[in-house]
Amino acid sequence: MSLSTPAAGGAVSRVDAAPQDAYNLPLPFGLHRLTQALNALGTLLIIGLMLLINSDIVGRTGFDAPVRGVTELVSLSIVGIVFLQLADTLRCGRFTRADMLLDGLKRDRPVLAARLQALYHLLGALLMAVILWAAWPSLIESIASREYVGALGDFMAPVWPVRLMMLVGLGVTALTFVLLAVMDLQRGQRLAASTQGAGS
Repeated sequence: MSLSTPAAGGAVSRVDAAPQDAYNLPLPFGLHRLTQALNALGTLLIIGLMLLINSDIVGRTGFDAPVRGVTELVSLSIVGIVFLQLADTLRCGRFTRADMLLDGLKRDRPVLAARLQALYHLLGALLMAVILWAAWPSLIESIASREYVGALGDFMAPVWPVRLMMLVGLGVTALTFVLLAVMDLQRGQRLAASTQGAGS
């Protein structure tokens, strides 16, 4: 949020006082609580992986008894963690992007900047929906075929829970994109109305 600056006659400009984007704000329908919960779950999985890896190191070096399946569980869990934390990363505005042009528009043409951000978020929602649609059959096939990683008789871990985490993360991220787009459009309307009111 930019600092309020005095306009002509000492009044505070509403345009300058408006938020510059929809990030780090509460989402409609309380969706931000869900994104934060998924982020927290991903963090707990990271802690669990750290404990598992350390246990494997201690067992391997100190007792010549490594923990079975550590490599498989780590490789699976990392994928799930990324998708669980994707939506909250988006909500906080931490997606990697080049925003030099957008930053200039926020200062000079905030209404256009808000509409461009809405377009960006709608395209992001479309991309997430396409990936979700493409990944859905993999979950069904994984459950039906009882897909697993590891070696039979040594260590086996089912793959479908990770695929389910991917789909949940994709779905929530797509919905977050949509809600951010709506908030951008609403902000653009408010900025346009404030600009018209100041010019009249």
